[in-house]
Amino acid sequence: MTPASAPRLYLASASPRRRELLAQLGYPFDVLILDVPEEKSPAESAADYARRLAQAKALAGWHSCGGRLPVLGADTIVVLDEQVLEKPRDQQDAERMLTALSGRQHQVMTAVAVAGATGVSVTLVTTEVTFRVLSAKEITEYWHTGEPADKAGSYGIQGLAGKFVSRIEGSYTAVVGLPLLETDLLLQQYL
Repeated sequence: MTPASAPRLYLASASPRRRELLAQLGYPFDVLILDVPEEKSPAESAADYARRLAQAKALAGWHSCGGRLPVLGADTIVVLDEQVLEKPRDQQDAERMLTALSGRQHQVMTAVAVAGATGVSVTLVTTEVTFRVLSAKEITEYWHTGEPADKAGSYGIQGLAGKFVSRIEGSYTAVVGLPLLETDLLLQQYL
């Protein structure tokens, strides 16, 4: 018999937010840190891009652990006017993105994939997020907190940027990085 604390799956993600969210589901897990290239193909839709990255992370983890346990991979992207807003290259790029998001509605797409002995399954959750109008001063001050530097769309809803959000339609945890309901339903197929 396996101890209750023995890992039942691997999480293929370095994100502390995903670790915290997955822990809320109560499944013991270990983390795999993988280097999966994240580059959108020109003809690829935003949804297909998110699904492909989540699946690539899950499969890379599955191969790296030798198929010992199911592997969960996820990817979150921010989409405005059908354009994917990646992690910012620098302050100017972050300010450009946040200015574009100011006073507008955008989509946050999080794809979750699980790879296991029976194959790989992927689900996509899209949440509509609306920002209030942001001043140039707020955007610059937000950049200097360091928070937007490693975030898709240059913001983290679970942090200081939560005060920018005037409306959300859909899954808050998907915007943070891992939709709990959909992830649990997916994992139940493999655990």
